[in-house]
Amino acid sequence: MVSRWLYYSSDALGWVAAVTRPQHLRLVAPFHSIFYSPVVIALLGGHLAAEGLEPTLTVAEHAGGTVNALLEGGADVAVSGLIRSFDLADRGGPRLIHFAAINDRNGFFLLSRAPRPGFAWSDLVGRTVLSFSGAPTPWLCMQAVLRRHGIDPARVNFVRHLTTSEAVATFRAGHADFLEHGPPVVDELVRDGIGHLVASMGTATGPLAFTSCMTTPEVLLHRRELLLPLVRGLARAQRWIRDARIEEIADVIAPAFPEITAEIRLRAVERYVHQSTWASHPALTREGFEALQEILLAGGFIAQRHRFEDLVDTSLVEQAMEGR
Repeated sequence: MVSRWLYYSSDALGWVAAVTRPQHLRLVAPFHSIFYSPVVIALLGGHLAAEGLEPTLTVAEHAGGTVNALLEGGADVAVSGLIRSFDLADRGGPRLIHFAAINDRNGFFLLSRAPRPGFAWSDLVGRTVLSFSGAPTPWLCMQAVLRRHGIDPARVNFVRHLTTSEAVATFRAGHADFLEHGPPVVDELVRDGIGHLVASMGTATGPLAFTSCMTTPEVLLHRRELLLPLVRGLARAQRWIRDARIEEIADVIAPAFPEITAEIRLRAVERYVHQSTWASHPALTREGFEALQEILLAGGFIAQRHRFEDLVDTSLVEQAMEGR
């Protein structure tokens, strides 16, 4: 099951489609988040419509729901982490293939209850950290960062079962020392003087293949006429983001996030732009793939290595960007 997030109609917004009859594209994302702004901009900025697509974007109703949406035929393409395909492959499940990059970095941040101007990762030892529970990747990245700094994650009291609202309420009540989350949660807590930003997990983790476009082998084989304009439209949006001012980006995504104030939205966009969160090109790299794979192996999430060629298709980007 999915819930509607955005519906884009080229006629309604006055865009002239590249073909007489736009192709309907069904996209599904795991969360309603500014983290996925390149996809939102591709829709609301008219970049997909300019390539002859009429897209809808829905949000999965539960963690990992993007996988079900693809396997059950409820979506053509999922905005998803490669971790989902690693997980399926490691368990001998069906293959889901990634073909275009969206986020090149972790999009989460670490807040402390008390100001820590001299923050060090060792400050987490013996403390309670409220982790994001909606997906495993942020937690696995946190483990990797701690190990790089010589800290055993077992020495930290991680709470990983709370929903976002529960975690925020717990943090506001003073029952935890740290909270890891993304915008607008972190920015609202900082604004209210409840939390203090001590670390960007994107900077701490480093570049990796965090989020990309994922589909089934069947769609990849038989619906290339749908996927090629998606890649071209995403690339158009990525070029626009690269050249746009932060205020322009925040304005374009505003209709998708009416619940977020202009100040918080601007601050979130600024953080993501400054740490190069959003991919500037749709090509997925072997380096980003392997960086993620090392984190998953070290964290015990997967038990064996998987080949880049088995989970990533580079031919779509090569074909879509030919001559551009």
